[in-house]
Amino acid sequence: MPELPEVETVVRDLRRHGLENYSITGIDVRWPRTVADITPKHLKQALTGRLIANVSRRAKYIVFTLDNGDRLLIHLRMTGKLRFAAPHEVIGKHDHIVLHLSGGQRLVFNDTRKFGRFRLAPAGSDPLANLGPEPLSDSFTADTLQARLRGKTGRIKPVLLDQTTVAGLGNIYVDEALWQARLHPERRADSLSRDDVRRLHRAIRDVLRRAIENCGTTLGNGLDNFYSVAGNRGRNADRLKVFRRDGLPCPRCGTVITRSVVAQRGTHFCPRCQPPVMG
Repeated sequence: MPELPEVETVVRDLRRHGLENYSITGIDVRWPRTVADITPKHLKQALTGRLIANVSRRAKYIVFTLDNGDRLLIHLRMTGKLRFAAPHEVIGKHDHIVLHLSGGQRLVFNDTRKFGRFRLAPAGSDPLANLGPEPLSDSFTADTLQARLRGKTGRIKPVLLDQTTVAGLGNIYVDEALWQARLHPERRADSLSRDDVRRLHRAIRDVLRRAIENCGTTLGNGLDNFYSVAGNRGRNADRLKVFRRDGLPCPRCGTVITRSVVAQRGTHFCPRCQPPVMG
């Protein structure tokens, strides 16, 4: 599933292509369940004729802000991708939504697993209000993270995967941040010292920034993997320290990296660098 760096890469690609200030001239909904909460007919009525004033990201959502203040929220989920279709390109069976744009452009949403969703947020509403803080914002400090963890007795990995704790983190970058911070994924969140939280805060920001600089993480060569709007692979896989590196030596101490399952998610860590208890 694309996480914050992959979604940020898509948003930057869309801006680079000049999507902002395009008008939506029509929309084809080829898989109705891609549209959440309202009917495809309602979505067509709400979008047609509107100008895309801004393209941004909130957590794992791509956000199109329209000229009337409404927002189109796009969640890629596991296999969703956006691309600009060439003028004579044939729309494929996994292309579930086509946005027709001014100038004859077409923005296509492709999703082999069909889990991605388009949601309309009318002006003044905020369906994302319950999400946690953006981890790369200036306001996200170590004190902020400490406050978000206060009173949480669960294991630190699932606590960080909870989007109401910190927005945008997923399996890859939680494993990477916990490794950098030398924290075991099953440590209780309320057992972290102030120094632990400072290390974790720094690690979260480091791994996310590095992944964005490398245009996200693409794992494997399958079509279901992450690709940018331009069809490029993310380059961050070679920078991963523990994720899907079980059986290989830890790049810090040489101990064999272990894989376990935490909160039903494959989890990768170094048993020496990340002790299960304090100390």
